[in-house]
Amino acid sequence: MQRTTLLKLLALSATLALAPTLAAAQAYPARPIKIIVPAPPGGAIDTIARVVGDKIGASMGQAVVVDNRPGASNNLGTDVLAKSAPDGYTIGIVGGSHNINKYLFKNLGWDPEKSFEPIVYTHEVPLVFAIYPQIPAKTLPELVAWMKAHPADAKVATSGRGSAQEMAAEMFRLASGAPMLLVPYKGSSAAHPDLLAGRTVLYIDTISAIQAQAKAGNVRAVAVSTRQRSKSLPDVPTASEQGFKDYDANSNGGFLAPAGTPKAIVARLNAEINAALKLPDVRSKLEAAGIEIQGGTPQEYAALIKSDLDKWGKVVKQAGIQPD
Repeated sequence: MQRTTLLKLLALSATLALAPTLAAAQAYPARPIKIIVPAPPGGAIDTIARVVGDKIGASMGQAVVVDNRPGASNNLGTDVLAKSAPDGYTIGIVGGSHNINKYLFKNLGWDPEKSFEPIVYTHEVPLVFAIYPQIPAKTLPELVAWMKAHPADAKVATSGRGSAQEMAAEMFRLASGAPMLLVPYKGSSAAHPDLLAGRTVLYIDTISAIQAQAKAGNVRAVAVSTRQRSKSLPDVPTASEQGFKDYDANSNGGFLAPAGTPKAIVARLNAEINAALKLPDVRSKLEAAGIEIQGGTPQEYAALIKSDLDKWGKVVKQAGIQPD
């Protein structure tokens, strides 16, 4: 009898201890939610934050405000997110650099796994191998052969340190053995003029940024970087189809909360965002921007982050890239 009573008292104590957390989760949200975007307006993660934010704001009955915090290779905004209160009122969305910057910067002030609670994997943005159309190459093997024959001209544009475009180029250099000289630019708008003029011969860029130039014939799209062909450019083969079997690079990401955010709040946000991603108007807007919608559980997103960290860590090591 005494043992039974003791167990009941322990169960009651545990319930009472959890009561404030459960009550807070049930009342959530009681005020506006902020989404930190560590990038300028107009890009993939900003578009997702705004489109999805409008939907979850309506369904949750609170305003959702997007706060753009660009700078320092996306590290500035990510640092703000990591140091925000873990109460569900400040969340963020990250892109491909989130799982790369750990290896490129010595003093981030945050860890891609330990500093955050994954909420949901939202998107994948395939990259396109876009080449200067005067280069007589229509496949990746032909491009590699041309580069090996013209090493002084094998200049490849990237979107700067830590970008998915830079790492995709490094991965291709390692896989192909081509004598590539990587030339950093501050984003697609800065890199395109030199590619169009032939001052660089290759840019592995996001579909959303390059597809208009490809469809106009200003650049030649010879491959996409992901395992599967892109819905936006279905006639363009993958790098894997062209002999680079292990090649798989993209700009992906999702929503995160600061570490310590209550699991009940993370679960609520996960359910709301997953529901928003399934809405026809959301899908049409994001897919039109070259964004391939994902979704899933927090645990699945955590596993993807770990897998990407392992992948990019190996590329950085093999490429001999030193952190700043």
